Amino acid sequence: MIELDGLHYEYDDVAGAADRAPLLFLHEGLGSVGLWRGFHRRIAAETGRRTVAYSRLGHGRSDPPRTPRTASFMADEAAGVVPALCGALGLDRPVLVGHSDGGTIALLAAAQHPVTAAVVLAPHVLVEEFALDAIRSARDAFETGELRTRMARHHDDPDAAFRGWNDMWLDPGFRDWDVRDRLGAITAPVLAIQGDDDPYGSIVHVRSVAERSAGPVTITEPACGHSPHLELPDETAAAITGFLAGLG
Repeated sequence: MIELDGLHYEYDDVAGAADRAPLLFLHEGLGSVGLWRGFHRRIAAETGRRTVAYSRLGHGRSDPPRTPRTASFMADEAAGVVPALCGALGLDRPVLVGHSDGGTIALLAAAQHPVTAAVVLAPHVLVEEFALDAIRSARDAFETGELRTRMARHHDDPDAAFRGWNDMWLDPGFRDWDVRDRLGAITAPVLAIQGDDDPYGSIVHVRSVAERSAGPVTITEPACGHSPHLELPDETAAAITGFLAGLG
């Protein structure tokens, strides 16, 4: 655990070479350190880079947030927690590796802080109606199915973790959420991976990154759903390690 502004965050820190940019892993909307399923450790082993994964407030074993989330929760994480965590742990110009909401946080952080690069898996930059259908289905699975039981294995407070994500995305006031105008400030290289059968987002998100970012963007569209690193771990790891090797 590490304390930032009086709150404790769960994190996993894998040692690596001091002469290469470290990696900071940012999990999905229902994720945590544990729900990376060891993928961050695999990338650490294959690249030799120091790798840190952490759980946002209300997730995993981290403390609950002080206040309810607002529509700016991803931007707030990018502006405040990411640089504070990097400073506290000595992560200088990291490569941000984010999945889903974590991918969005990685993009927003890369737009305003010095980073070496960003790797984003199924990021979000706007709201698509069909994705909201999938989020509603997740709500049904949590309330009447087995999702809450499964989440309880990985989160101290599964209700807070789920509601913090689901309620915000389904809030009518969130329908107009759109961060595409922030992407032009990204100058670092980006690897954007988007599954071709993702119920939570289409190719429009990573194409928007490529169209608007000021830096080079590489798009990969594997044959999978929302979690390339879990559904196609070998292919996804190869894409990431190849991209990182090109950074020097």
